[in-house]
Amino acid sequence: MTASPHRAEAAQRRRGVLLPLRHFLLAIQFFTRIPITGRLADWVGFSPAMLRASAAHFPGVGWVVGGLSAAVFYGVWLALPAQPAAPWVAALACTVFSVLLTGAFHEDGLADLVDGLGGSLNRERALDIMKDSRVGTYGALALVLAVAAKVALLVLLAQAGGAWLAAVALFAAHVTSRLMPLFVIRTLAHVGDTPQSKSKPLAESIAVAGLLAGLLWWALGMALAGWLLPGAPWALAVVGALMGMGWMWRLLHRRLQGFTGDGLGATQQVSEVCFYLALALAL
Repeated sequence: MTASPHRAEAAQRRRGVLLPLRHFLLAIQFFTRIPITGRLADWVGFSPAMLRASAAHFPGVGWVVGGLSAAVFYGVWLALPAQPAAPWVAALACTVFSVLLTGAFHEDGLADLVDGLGGSLNRERALDIMKDSRVGTYGALALVLAVAAKVALLVLLAQAGGAWLAAVALFAAHVTSRLMPLFVIRTLAHVGDTPQSKSKPLAESIAVAGLLAGLLWWALGMALAGWLLPGAPWALAVVGALMGMGWMWRLLHRRLQGFTGDGLGATQQVSEVCFYLALALAL
């Protein structure tokens, strides 16, 4: 039995009204291991245009990943005895959790980018190296240093300002660092092997409206961080993330004359580390 034209039209209208939610869920599906399957996946749908639109919700993914990671950090810290090693265990636990939750999506991008840029000064050769699924010396070293920096800075924040500061910083850093790639997408051209690129559907363009939506996600996240912990130097932490993004933008522009999906992942990782570092320096 087929639906009446009026019911079909009403259903289509509801799908249109809830389109931002569908884009958000598509971003969750693409950038995390959270299952969006079955009837929910059918309702969300998929198209290259929808995937491009989902870029506006990258900071919203940061809400989910950062919020859950912060909960793991604070929960583990509360469960542990009050010993000097407690923040180290909590920081390592939430880092492992975030990697499992995202499938190391951004960390993989960092490793591939560093392997490519470290492996050759030639642009085309660097792009070829980045497509190799194997991790080289440069990429492995970058991963170790990035993870070590995040764990150590979270411990420092917990020691200097308390575990609650570190937990809120985790949330704010994930939201802020996922805003930074949107500026890269907006201002640089996509480069690389377009037919085989995973990032191309995301990267062809991001409209001003999409950028504003991402900024709204970010602004609400920072407002929440300010409410949870007023008086913390959040503005300086954001400046640190912006500086990290600016450094990555310059590197991608100079070495590749544009960005790849790996470059976006690396931008998120560098911006997250710089957020923690700037916050620690401002305490």
